[in-house]
Amino acid sequence: MILPIAKLGTLALKTICKPIGKRIKKEAGFHPQFRQFIINFAQANHRLTTKLQRQIYGRATDVAIRPLNEEKAVQAAADLLGELFVFTVAGVAVILEVQRSARSEARKEELRRRELQAMKQRDEDLSVEINLLKHKVAELEQAVKGQRHGILSFMQSHGTEDHNVKTT
Repeated sequence: MILPIAKLGTLALKTICKPIGKRIKKEAGFHPQFRQFIINFAQANHRLTTKLQRQIYGRATDVAIRPLNEEKAVQAAADLLGELFVFTVAGVAVILEVQRSARSEARKEELRRRELQAMKQRDEDLSVEINLLKHKVAELEQAVKGQRHGILSFMQSHGTEDHNVKTT
């Protein structure tokens, strides 16, 4: 029952995050200090990605990289922040789901361990009971042999007397 609710909650959280990400994109360019921060961040990201692309495609990497204009930098940084927010929320949701699943598996494993322990205990109890029954059967066999031997000796002693009595 909890699994479908958790899945729905995760989907709802992801759905809510997209408009929040768009709002972050929109608001990012309006605050002067934050605007300067994201412009610097966007320029650094632009330099890094341009260098990596040049290395991947085998082009010269020592050529100067033209910076983005201010509006493109703000837009790129705002897009990156919005996507980073959505990705972070999705990542946290995945981590929480994995932890929940791990706890569930741990509970199941503990239940299996207890069941196995109970079966081992039952097996030991049955083994003790079987040994006790074997011992009792052996005692009964001894008793029966003793009684049979007593009855046979009794019959033999009485049978010879009866035979003597009949002949006389």
